[in-house]
Amino acid sequence: MAASTVKQPDVQQVLGPLLPTLPAAALSAQPSENSLPLLSPILRQRVQLLSSASSEPWIRLLCYEPGNVPKLTEIAQGDRLQPHPVSGEVEVDWEYDTEIRYRRVDEETLQALVLLKDIGLTFRLVYCIGDPAGDGWKVGEVNVAEKPSPFLSFSGVSDISEADRQFNESKTRPAQSSGLTSSQTAPVMDDDDDDDDDYWARYDATPARTPAVKRSPAPQSTRGVSTTAEEDYYAQYDDVQPAMDNHDPDEEANYEIAPPLGLGTRPSNGSDEEEIEINETQGAWTLAPRPKSPSVHSRSGDDPSIVHPYPRPASSTGSNASVEKLEAAAAKQEQNDFGVKQHVSRSIKSLFMLSRASGIDREEFERLVKTELDTLGLLEE
Repeated sequence: MAASTVKQPDVQQVLGPLLPTLPAAALSAQPSENSLPLLSPILRQRVQLLSSASSEPWIRLLCYEPGNVPKLTEIAQGDRLQPHPVSGEVEVDWEYDTEIRYRRVDEETLQALVLLKDIGLTFRLVYCIGDPAGDGWKVGEVNVAEKPSPFLSFSGVSDISEADRQFNESKTRPAQSSGLTSSQTAPVMDDDDDDDDDYWARYDATPARTPAVKRSPAPQSTRGVSTTAEEDYYAQYDDVQPAMDNHDPDEEANYEIAPPLGLGTRPSNGSDEEEIEINETQGAWTLAPRPKSPSVHSRSGDDPSIVHPYPRPASSTGSNASVEKLEAAAAKQEQNDFGVKQHVSRSIKSLFMLSRASGIDREEFERLVKTELDTLGLLEE
């Protein structure tokens, strides 16, 4: 955008049609059609999109500082922006009541800030090219005048050519402030290369070694050293019962295996001996006293060298213990039966609820269950 092609804005022509729309903008949620072409393309799009999605007055969309919207609304509803009853325009002395500053943001963006001192408003103008509504100066923002200096944040100069000159100087200023000429550029690059060489040289000087080998927590056996510690380490796993192994030696330790009937165990002390006999009620072996008198043997017909093949009744104490064990076993069996029944009942209920969720009615579910029960009957046969 060349400076010679941009003219200073006709403030009355740009802002004159917009001022009468501000009081209505403070009350209405939708902008008027004649006000949209006065706005820059970015502000126009902001107003169109956000006003259609809200019921609040659209004057808030003209200002990018939400904290200034209440004051802007107050000014728009004041007497100063009321149109003249005859001319229908807002009375402004455009020659004496306005002040303007310019600044160039980049190669394509030239801005102006117009201050209406009597009203207390500022209008940021943007020079637009390629706008469907027409090229020229458009309103990019409406805001409340800053106090005490309205142009403090905007800065700017009073002439467009001066704004272009300052912009061009700002582009060349970083290179000039560095104090380097083109002939000094190459040595600087060489210094950077030297720095890179020093950086990578540190890796070349690093010894080529791998990380230290981490030792296993298990004891390490070496030649010439006793392996007792290693054997003790692995011996602790000898008594571990695998989770998938149903054979538990501890369970077998609780039960004594009965010797074959008819065989006895004789003590080697040669004194009064006792024989081991099976007790079916206790599930263990009891000791039966050997007869001492030959007359007793002759009367009863017993032979001390033969173990009776039938179990003998245990003592009364043993009988009571046997009854208690039987009762405990029966209670445990009853509890197991109750648990199994509960499991079957809950399983059938769960299957029924699953069938209902899948669209299977009760009659179909009962038919499926009956079919499975019949199949079980065939398996039993």
